[in-house]
Amino acid sequence: MKKIKKSLMTQYIGQYEIDRSKNDIHLPQAGDVAVFEVIKIGKHKRMQEPSGKNRNLYPGDWVLAPFGNRYATGQFEGYVPSKPQETYHILGQGGAIGILKTTHSRWLNVGPTELKLVGYAVDAGKKVINTRFYNTPYTEFTKSLHSKARIILSVGSSMDSGKTTTAGYLAKGLKNAGHTVNYLKLTGTVYSKDKDFVEDLGADRVLDFSDFGFPSTYKCHIRELLDIFASAMVELEKNNPDFIIIEIADGLYQRETEILLNHPLFMAHVDHIIFSCGDSMGVPTGVQILEATCGNRLFAVAGLFTASPLLISEVHQKINLPILNLESLQDAIILDALLQEDLDIAV
Repeated sequence: MKKIKKSLMTQYIGQYEIDRSKNDIHLPQAGDVAVFEVIKIGKHKRMQEPSGKNRNLYPGDWVLAPFGNRYATGQFEGYVPSKPQETYHILGQGGAIGILKTTHSRWLNVGPTELKLVGYAVDAGKKVINTRFYNTPYTEFTKSLHSKARIILSVGSSMDSGKTTTAGYLAKGLKNAGHTVNYLKLTGTVYSKDKDFVEDLGADRVLDFSDFGFPSTYKCHIRELLDIFASAMVELEKNNPDFIIIEIADGLYQRETEILLNHPLFMAHVDHIIFSCGDSMGVPTGVQILEATCGNRLFAVAGLFTASPLLISEVHQKINLPILNLESLQDAIILDALLQEDLDIAV
């Protein structure tokens, strides 16, 4: 058989067969795994494999990857197709395959990497393998779910507003204060860069939705999101952390972010919120939304805008919350004071 390059999302898949008979009749679901042939190289010239290494792709390569949706305002919007297609597209470097719908203007002249379906990956019973909770621990979300750790939610105004950077340096600051800190990226599209970044900054344990077999969480039902959360919490509680930082991808208007922020059973587990923003004008709007939906749990703002002293000055005039740049996020004294709800501290 031709050598097949495995994507990150297929890390738990061992034995399988390629079934070509289903190509024109099977309606794929998010997580369904197939073997694809690379036809044309576009934006995604590489694919991340289970080891985390990014392997170059070339026309003629065969890759094992799952179908998945993608929401990325700075890159691609794409979906699992509702019927068989002649060609498919790589929507994310971690290995989410679908059909492109819209593209950010900077990628219009590049386009997506195009694939042809070779056949579906099936198990011994000829059933199409689906990655969701495939050989991974599963815990159903219930109202009785309890965490001893204090949970900090890292949310932002949009993609690339600084949520992951905030989460990473916040983890470093809490470690500097002597705390055990874990990290969960609850929503997004598969790619290990974010959790690797937070781990490099000192987090004791890191997980994301892909560790439970989800190539992305875009268009997931709230039940699935809550089950990912519950399953991750069981794993992250094993080292008795003092804090768990949970990052939710994209902006406050994004579908899953909005669902979670407005879900009382999920938010009942959140102790603190930190909001990241890319510019000064978006901060007051985000603060207003979060205070209206989440009460007084918002303890600080951070993000890309804090790289500019001028933008920080503008924001200081509009909100009555601490503003944390990267230096402040690493400061053990500041963080301990803020998370003890001493919000009068000058930062």
